[in-house]
Amino acid sequence: MSLPGYWLVVPAAGRGTRYGGGTPKQYLALAGATVLEHALAPFLADPHLAGVVVAIDPADRRFASLAVARDPRVHTAPGGAARADSVEAGLGAVEALAGAAADPWVMVHDAARPLVTPVEIHLLLEALAASADGALLGSPVIDTIKRVDAGGRVEATVDRSVLWRALTPQAFRLRTLRRALAAARAEGRVPTDEASAVEALGIRPSLVPGSAANLKITTPGDLSLAEFLLGERREVLARGAEPRA
Repeated sequence: MSLPGYWLVVPAAGRGTRYGGGTPKQYLALAGATVLEHALAPFLADPHLAGVVVAIDPADRRFASLAVARDPRVHTAPGGAARADSVEAGLGAVEALAGAAADPWVMVHDAARPLVTPVEIHLLLEALAASADGALLGSPVIDTIKRVDAGGRVEATVDRSVLWRALTPQAFRLRTLRRALAAARAEGRVPTDEASAVEALGIRPSLVPGSAANLKITTPGDLSLAEFLLGERREVLARGAEPRA
């Protein structure tokens, strides 16, 4: 199967207010690099990558100091207050770089997800080669899920067999995603991920099983877990085996 090329957009304008501290979480130190550098690394090693646009805060002075910023495939765009604003800015930059006539595949990946693997990216590309509707990584919900009322009392136990956690990257055609985000803006909706914006157009993207280890750094505990998992991967690779997470 011939796999498609793609651009990568990484919204990285957040200031990490939920995490706390003075350093945005994408710039936190993790296993000898920053969270953002780990998030970018597997894509930059992928021969199918055409280029990267990182949407950063206009006042950001940290990104330019990273070695990855000197990679000729890496570009920046001014991010916005909301994730969707930063993604839209990144898509506009991709269109300018790829050419207005182009409609490439674009993957959107969270700057605070440092554990996505080359295998997951490959599986996502296989899904794109098989469907024009786009695709996203997801992980099945394994906990028992309860629906509660306004007073906090359990109303029902939800069937978890049809529930999945949405992960990133998520991939769509450039024009489709731009149209979906523009429609959301016009209707006053704030999509929490790219797939939800595209779904509102009536499009049903493919869900590709990804690893539960593809976590998003939200709390200090997440950072500690990511450090542990990266260390485990390095040990496995040192033994010449394929990492599990």
